[in-house]
Amino acid sequence: MNRVIEIRGPGVAAIPLVLDSPHSGHEFPDDFGAVVSEADLREGEDCHVDELYAGGPEIGAPLLAALWPRTYLDPNRHAGDVDLDLVEGNWPGEYRPSGKAKVGKALIWRTLEDGRPIYAGKLSAATVRERIDSYHLPYHLAIQDLLGKTREKFGKVYHINCHSMRSVAGRQSEDGEGSVRADFVLGDRDGTTCSPEFTEFVRAVLAGMGYEVKVNDPYKGVELVRAYSSPAEGRHSLQIEISKRLYMDEATLRKSEGFAVLQRNISALLGEIGKFI
Repeated sequence: MNRVIEIRGPGVAAIPLVLDSPHSGHEFPDDFGAVVSEADLREGEDCHVDELYAGGPEIGAPLLAALWPRTYLDPNRHAGDVDLDLVEGNWPGEYRPSGKAKVGKALIWRTLEDGRPIYAGKLSAATVRERIDSYHLPYHLAIQDLLGKTREKFGKVYHINCHSMRSVAGRQSEDGEGSVRADFVLGDRDGTTCSPEFTEFVRAVLAGMGYEVKVNDPYKGVELVRAYSSPAEGRHSLQIEISKRLYMDEATLRKSEGFAVLQRNISALLGEIGKFI
């Protein structure tokens, strides 16, 4: 089986900070079986995000990266968030719908942003289960291990869930097609996944660099910040979305001249977070 995850930096954090990039992978599994092109399937990719956060491992914060494409299986979903319209017959496993299936973007994507189907037909329950066991489970075990060891070592852990977003909302976006997004969107699920002080600190640092920053608008954070956070117990998780216009050409997926500047600023942000925590 293909290697599915990679941990960059120390296996045990040197500071109480852990990073994860669940959507930057683009190693396509042989059994994908999609009827659209790999270029189409990369539309959901958070291109180069793992590289933007390279400064994390340099200061002792491990970074977990998924290596497969998000359209194959999205690790930022609960394992039970199965799209029943994609499964042939009855689904015998856990079922915990998030509502993402209505736009074809549950655990396994059914459609692209423009509504085109990814598969010619439905997937067997066995196929869905195999993807959960081989991709979703290893990722979640790895992030749990990193967060658990870090909290045990320091008595607290801060977790940054790293993403990027279209600069302009697409057809199926909740904020309405054509909406121009801020440079950064911080998501703490309305103040439930980390201390308000931490969210405000990150917002202020980025705003001080000249960026437009919004909080929980339009992204509040999904499964990876929800599942393992508990601010009262010293477990803080914050989702950070970065507009792709800052660092890449959204048509070609290539880095732009802005990449190096943004990477330096992200490294500076991580350094400030290191001082804060």
